[in-house]
Amino acid sequence: MGDMLSAAGAVGVPADLRYGAVVTTDALAAELPRDLENITLRAHGEHVVELVLDRPQALNAVSTAMARDLVAATSALAASARTRAVVVSSAADRAFCVGADLKERNGLSDADLAAQRLVTGPAYRGVLDLPMPVVAAVHGFALGGGFEIALSCDLVVADETAVVGLPEVSVGVIPGGGGTQLLTRRVGWSRAADLIFTARRLTAAEALAHGCIDRVVPAGAARDAAIELATTIAANSPMGVRQAKRAMRLGLDVDLATGLAVEDSAWRTTAFSPDRAEGVQAFNDRRSPRWPSDDQPLR
Repeated sequence: MGDMLSAAGAVGVPADLRYGAVVTTDALAAELPRDLENITLRAHGEHVVELVLDRPQALNAVSTAMARDLVAATSALAASARTRAVVVSSAADRAFCVGADLKERNGLSDADLAAQRLVTGPAYRGVLDLPMPVVAAVHGFALGGGFEIALSCDLVVADETAVVGLPEVSVGVIPGGGGTQLLTRRVGWSRAADLIFTARRLTAAEALAHGCIDRVVPAGAARDAAIELATTIAANSPMGVRQAKRAMRLGLDVDLATGLAVEDSAWRTTAFSPDRAEGVQAFNDRRSPRWPSDDQPLR
């Protein structure tokens, strides 16, 4: 596929948000891998990266090779000092991702399937564990592992053509990319049980009503809407946004006292950081902040 990374400068962070030396889109692009066959990474402006599922001939069915590429892509994004937000989108016309590559799996022995699991498991976790906010841009079919990729994102923007579902029980397995856990946390036990046990599909409107997705936009608009949302997020303190995500994730399934302790730890990390000082000063100066954490790796 040649050079797998392209820079798109139409969506960017305003010039007055820059701090110190100007960080260009080229600098962001330089942090990202260029040689992935099934994933394309595009830099938008200075701080937003689009991770494109790029196996359109198979409607982005997740093969072993694609899973390896997803691990490589998310590992690079997790290590990127300049990436503040990620958009996961699709290069396929009719689908976000149709899930596991069942044609490939049809020829796998039990030992082969167990070996594949060592790749596919980290692929889904790679999206889930990204330290910066991640927005899914869904159109067409997002089924099985494809819906699980979307559920692994923090926010899901879908257009009116989206159809989502977890049909794994209809082929003799269960959702194994986080679906049983992530969908239940999103929509509650009863709604998740209904969708998983019946293997039924939801339209975009139904998915929004169930809480499976967060926003519905007109057909063809999901990608642009997701990039706009990610750019809005990226204008805020990198330290603050990452610590907010960390506190929310770590506090999700613990008792309230423990959750508040997690929040306090994250608050202290931000409160005594240069970003907090700059944010308060910028507010009083009536100007946009110039975030000092732009100049240092964030973990």
